[in-house]
Amino acid sequence: MEQSKRNAGLEMRKGEGEEDGRRGWSDVRLAMEELSLFKTEEKKVSTLAFLGASNLLLHVLDKIGPTLLVLRQDIRQNIERVEEMYMLNPNLYSSLVEMVKKEVDQRSSRNKDSCSRAILWLARSITFSVTLFQELDKNPEWSLAQVVEETYTDTLKPWHGWVASTAYKVAIKLVPEREIFIGLLMGQEQDYDALKEDIKIYVSAIHPLLDETYALLRTHKLDTLKSP
Repeated sequence: MEQSKRNAGLEMRKGEGEEDGRRGWSDVRLAMEELSLFKTEEKKVSTLAFLGASNLLLHVLDKIGPTLLVLRQDIRQNIERVEEMYMLNPNLYSSLVEMVKKEVDQRSSRNKDSCSRAILWLARSITFSVTLFQELDKNPEWSLAQVVEETYTDTLKPWHGWVASTAYKVAIKLVPEREIFIGLLMGQEQDYDALKEDIKIYVSAIHPLLDETYALLRTHKLDTLKSP
């Protein structure tokens, strides 16, 4: 199925009035708005909420620049893998639970190209972005390179092999200045304090989704898989 058709099926339709109201918002605030559309009981393992958080991560990495190309490519491929299964049966696969259950029953959940593995790596990557936001706020004197390195060490490095770790070590040295990155993150009509408030609300909103996703993966002993 063509990528444009998948995206059309996943996009949330917005009226022209809503578009005007959102002009100038940061990507973080837009992601918060998308998460707010899901009821609490749905948000925990909602496939669309999970994909929305994953797509925010791509926007964040785009602003860091081409230096984290390897990570962006992996995330995009994993998003497409989850989207493809979702579009097979949007009603059945509206929850990540059914996606993982199907592959566990078929004994394919640990395969290199499985949707379950894609969900695992997207969850880890979302954790990377959440931790990155928190470290930016907690360590205002750090450069972006320091923040990215610390975040990578805490969230993704334990699960990467030697090749991936080496690639990231090179990429981290090429990230832009902290001020440039923060300026790109902010909406056109935002200041830094407003961005920090958006980030705090987003982190609070995304944690239940991450917690339920990791719990689902732990149930099937999929949470400790490492890169091949």
